[in-house]
Amino acid sequence: MKKDKPLILVTNDDGISAPGIRALIAVMEEIGTVVVVAPDSPQSATGHSITINNTLFINKISKENDAIQEYSTSGTPVDCVKLAVNEILKRKPDLCVSGVNHGSNSSINVIYSGTMSAAVEAGIEGIPAIGFSLLDYSWNADFEPIKSFIKTITLEVLENGLPESVVLNVNFPKLEKKEIKGIKICRQAKALWIEKFDKRKTPQGRDYYWLTGEFVNQDNGNDTDEWALANGFVSVVPVQFDLTAHHAIQQLNTWNWNEIYTKTSLR
Repeated sequence: MKKDKPLILVTNDDGISAPGIRALIAVMEEIGTVVVVAPDSPQSATGHSITINNTLFINKISKENDAIQEYSTSGTPVDCVKLAVNEILKRKPDLCVSGVNHGSNSSINVIYSGTMSAAVEAGIEGIPAIGFSLLDYSWNADFEPIKSFIKTITLEVLENGLPESVVLNVNFPKLEKKEIKGIKICRQAKALWIEKFDKRKTPQGRDYYWLTGEFVNQDNGNDTDEWALANGFVSVVPVQFDLTAHHAIQQLNTWNWNEIYTKTSLR
């Protein structure tokens, strides 16, 4: 018996017209039945934000008989996943893929990323999910060298599934296909942004600010996403959305919480 094609939800944070999502759609079309639900405008660095104090709109931009059904929304990437699951799709998709992001989402960038937040939201919904990013911020970035890697990773996830409460953060170096050395499973590098604000004045004399900064990698390990990317590998980091610091529970349980509470409550 012929197996039905998997239903694949495609989203992103650069907007539905971005070249990155068009490249991702092309790959997913080779694998399954594709439904696209993406923001109608760029939503980079929105993190896991959702729309609660404003209206949300959905605009169907494909025709009924088109092979790929596409919808743009006025919301964030996370809104897109919520709307897809609850309002657009007749059943949960077999996979959600987000991207391909124009720019890195390695290391600490995963916290701020709308691309990865969409994947995490899908994971929360119980949907296997992957976020894809290319280390090229240009709107005219070349996605051809990474398409075969996207397909390989996607097929592996569909075949094997993912551990419970885990989604994948996949980053690609900006290299020609023949220069990419392979795929590495990594941990998130310990890195941060040293932030600065460029202070300026409006013509009316009011102060305003542009956020700038420098990315600093504090991690010398050779098992990190930053190391993999710098050395020509595709980095794959399993990301969990249980934010509990499990390693801290034992230490915190050594504190005498009840005694502290008694002393402070008597003041």
